[in-house]
Order: sequence, then structure tokens, then C-alpha cells
Amino acid sequence: MKRIWAALVYLASGLLTAIASWLAIGVLLLSVVVLPLLPITAPWIRRIVDLDRRRLARFTGVRVPASPPLDGPWLHRAQRVLADPDSRRDGMWLITHALFGTVFGAIAIGVPGALLQQPFVPLIWWAIPGGFENSFGVHVDSWPKALLSVPIGIVLTLILLQFPRLADVDARWARKLLAPPKASLEKRLAEVVATRAAALQAHGAELRRIERNLHDGTQNKLVGVVMMLGIAERTLKQNPDNAAQALLRAQDAAGEALEELRNVVRSIHPPVLEDLGLDGAIQALAARCPVPCVLTAEHLGRLPAAVEAAAYFAVAEALTNVAKHSGARHAWVSLGVDDDQLTVLVHDDGKGGADEKQGTGLVGIRGRVAALDGSAEMSSPEGGPTVLTVVLPVGR
Repeated sequence: MKRIWAALVYLASGLLTAIASWLAIGVLLLSVVVLPLLPITAPWIRRIVDLDRRRLARFTGVRVPASPPLDGPWLHRAQRVLADPDSRRDGMWLITHALFGTVFGAIAIGVPGALLQQPFVPLIWWAIPGGFENSFGVHVDSWPKALLSVPIGIVLTLILLQFPRLADVDARWARKLLAPPKASLEKRLAEVVATRAAALQAHGAELRRIERNLHDGTQNKLVGVVMMLGIAERTLKQNPDNAAQALLRAQDAAGEALEELRNVVRSIHPPVLEDLGLDGAIQALAARCPVPCVLTAEHLGRLPAAVEAAAYFAVAEALTNVAKHSGARHAWVSLGVDDDQLTVLVHDDGKGGADEKQGTGLVGIRGRVAALDGSAEMSSPEGGPTVLTVVLPVGR
């Protein structure tokens, strides 16, 4: 009975997504006629298809890998939609699911409803003047017609018992259409292996950077403090009047060492993230940016510390580039969480032409986000604008 109920819910919910698929097909046809609409509507169409992926995962217990999100600037999305095999697979799913999902969903809703009616037909037909029509359009106005509800009920029961098999058939071809092809999975596996290797390399580089900063900066300053305190001690014994000046120099050196140590700590995980959260920390970055910067962020809540740190450093690096190289008059930062992904956009109205090979910091940003299985893309045509898009899974 549990399997029948699960199959019933799966097929009936498929009717709702099939109706949404019909609407999406209409929007898709309109977008094909009016091509500039396609990059705008494609992300929403992909979300409708992702609803079926989640529905399939709930029924089968096996997660179907989702297609990459269609984020970023309009031109970037246009190129992705036209060249992306995932988009073509989404369109094929919409057509097939609109047809078969409507039929299967109608069966899933109609059969139980008609089955519930059959036991009452022999009980109430005689009490209704002139009889009534049953679910199949038969006018019940006599006992022979009323007793037809018995074989009809048996047939409907047999159909109901086949719901798990029907749902399994639907799930098999849904998985075949919705899941990425084997080549895509192999490519994805290669990307994961590469990003994990890059993450280990980035982790090693980060440890070496911290060690270098501590050794060349903080440690040297602390050694200087120790030497100055030793000088102050000898001065105190030999010339007490000059000891105060030596102690003040040692105090200043200790303050510089403490500030150096704080800078190293901030480079690991900025304390402002703990105090204000990601949106508050980036609001502070935007406020300090020499170029007027506007932040748009929904209430993000607390995200994993590694995700917040990667997003914070990406925005910090991007705003530094905006201030130094872009010649922009305005900059915008937007943050949003959707479908368990944090999307960060940094956009300016500068001259464009940014090249990640020329020290823009994008390589470092890519390394940070790739370590978390995220992505970073930059669009910067000559004449602008420059748009940095960072997508990070939040793992909620």
C-alpha cells in the first residue's frame, strides 16, 4: 500500500509539473520568435525542469545531477543557451513530460476518484429521481446498470495496483532524459578531480603564505621587541634616565607586531564575518570602496564559514580591481541564495578589457571557489562593463 501511495503522489505531482511544462513550452516558443528574451527566460525554464529532478529524487531516492545554473550577464547567458547541450536536454524533457506527464497524472487522479465512487452507486442510485451519470458517462437508472460498478471497481482496482509499475516506467525514462549523459558525467568527474588537486595546491600555497607572513613579518617584529626589551633592561641598570625612552620604543614595536599578527589573522578568516555575517561584511567593504558601490542582498542568514570567506575575499579582490584599474564611476554588488547556491555578482561601469593573465586576481578567486566546487566567471569586453559572477554551493 505504501508503494501505491508513493506512486500515486509521484504521478499526480507530475500532472502539476506537466501543466508547468506546457506553460514553459509556450514561453520557449515566444523566446525563439523573440530571441532577446531567450537568455532571460532560459534560467526560469531550467528551474521548472529542476522541479522534476527533485520530484524524481524524492520518489527514487537517487539524486539526479542538476544542470549548471544559467547565471551571469545577458550576453554570457545567451551564449550558454545557444551552445549548451543541457538546454537542449531541458527542452526535450519539457515536450515529452508535457505529453506523458499529463496522461499519467490524469490517470493517477482519475482512477482513485472513480474507484471511490463505485461502492456508492448501488446504494444511492434508486434514491435519486431519474438516476445519475457515473464517472464513465453511463446513466445509472436500473439495477443492472448499478451492478456494473462491481466489475468496474475490480478493473479500477487492478489499474490502481499497477501504479507502482507505471511510476517506475515514468521514472526510468525521466532519469534517462534528465540525467547528464555519460560523457558529461566523465567530464564532471575530471573537473572534480582537477578542482580537488587545485584545492590541495591552493591549501599548500595558503599555508606557505601564512608561514612566510609570520616568519618574515610578525616573527621579525617580535624578535625586535625582545631585543629592544633587552636594551631597555641594560639601559635601566646603566642609565635609568634613558630607560623610559627604550621602553617606549619596545612598546611601539610590540604594537606593530600585534598589528601584523592581526593582519595575518584577517587574511585567514576576517573577524568581521563572524561579527556581521556575509552581507554585513560586504556592506563594510562597499562602504570603504573608493568607487561608489551599491550592495543588493536578501537576508542570507549564516552560511558555512568557508563559503562566507570565499565570497568575501572574491568581492574584496573585485572591488580592489574596480578601484585600481577599471576607471569606473559606479559599482554594484549583489548577493542571493537560490537552490542551495550562493550567487555573487560584482558589476562596474568602467572601461572593461580586464585580463586575468595581467594580475586581476581572478586566478586566486577561481582557486578559492573551485576548492568549494564553485565557479567564477568574468565578462569584461573592451568598453565595459566588467561583470564577475561567482557561484558557490552552500550545502544547506
